Amino acid sequence: MTTIQIRIDEKTKNTAKKVLDELGLDMSAAIKMYLKQIAIRNGIPLQLLTENGLTLEQERNILKASEEAKKGKNVTKPLSHKEALEYLD
Repeated sequence: MTTIQIRIDEKTKNTAKKVLDELGLDMSAAIKMYLKQIAIRNGIPLQLLTENGLTLEQERNILKASEEAKKGKNVTKPLSHKEALEYLD
């Protein structure tokens, strides 16, 4: 076994601890689970979202579409929220 030390802001630590307590896990067990999943999957075992709740790819696509629309390219009828998300994926 080896020891890992991390630095994290107090608010994030306390919020995470509260969630983990409700799940019956301590911080050490949760971090071990996370690191094991990284090793098993050979990558990050979760979907990273931006502040807007979108994946990085979705946000990039929105920015690209916005720039194209400003130039009058690829402009079509308005989409519903569901259609827009399907289009972005």
